[in-house]
Amino acid sequence: MALSTRLISPLRPVLAALRWAAPGQRRVLSTPQGPGHTLDLGGIFPPLATPFSPMQEVDYARLEGNLSRYASIPFRGLVVMGSNGEYPYLAPQERLEVVSCVRRALPRDRLLLAGSGCESTRATIQLTVSMAEAGADAVLVVTPCYYRGAMTGAALVQHYTEVADASPIPVVLYSVPANTGVDLPLEAVVTLAQHPNILGIKDSGGDITRIGLMVQKTQEQNFQVLAGSAGFLLASYALGASGGICALANVLGAPLCQLDRLCREGHWQEARKLQHRLIEPNTAVTRRFGIPGLKKAMEWFGYYGGPCRAPLAPLSPPQVEELRGAFTANGWL
Repeated sequence: MALSTRLISPLRPVLAALRWAAPGQRRVLSTPQGPGHTLDLGGIFPPLATPFSPMQEVDYARLEGNLSRYASIPFRGLVVMGSNGEYPYLAPQERLEVVSCVRRALPRDRLLLAGSGCESTRATIQLTVSMAEAGADAVLVVTPCYYRGAMTGAALVQHYTEVADASPIPVVLYSVPANTGVDLPLEAVVTLAQHPNILGIKDSGGDITRIGLMVQKTQEQNFQVLAGSAGFLLASYALGASGGICALANVLGAPLCQLDRLCREGHWQEARKLQHRLIEPNTAVTRRFGIPGLKKAMEWFGYYGGPCRAPLAPLSPPQVEELRGAFTANGWL
């Protein structure tokens, strides 16, 4: 059950120390997060698409089918209820049910990151605590954006600090200005990196200079920077990023894990060739056609994509052909 901010405040020191046992077991206390006691986010995470039935209900059987296929790919973990999960279109209870479903199917050696960002700090705290109860290992918290003009660096630092203070599991910042219109300021990231319960950031802005500066300015804090798109994954690794949360991993998960391995082993020439082949398909399922394009592409590779929730509309036949061309031209189809 979600707790109110007033009830949580006196419990913050205890909540910050909570860690989770296997499903069905009780919660246990262990060492609080901090340097030397941090989850390793190194690797590739697909931000899962949420399968819907023709009636636009969450299709849990199809979700489990996709999860069984992803189990053979060496992902570090999965992200549930990120932007590609259409989280703004799901009710809070639906978001929690999806997290619970994925947790039951996911091996314990793979991490589960759950999107818990809401517009208010209070609602974000409540959903964060509930996501932890549902089995998430960490939460991904997107920047609030409805009152965009008021989302100053100071306001965002206060927001994330309160969430991290109250969260029983680590917090990962999430900056996705293409969707929110809010770019979490670099200075705010550097400040927040000092919080013992803030683990890292998913940065989807694509500014490689900014990613490099985040890595440089937070290296004393054990802070992990994750590339938010496959289009700039190699460049992010070259500057010290830990991993990637990439929409394209829903479709081409194995090649993205191969790119991760090549970069870690220093095979930069091979990595560059593979990165080049991923840029155009990635653009097609992100900036060009978005989630409808991602779901259509998933079907070509044996996954269930299915419909999006309205008002997201399916692709037109010419758009489908253009999308297919982006994969065919790079040797994926």
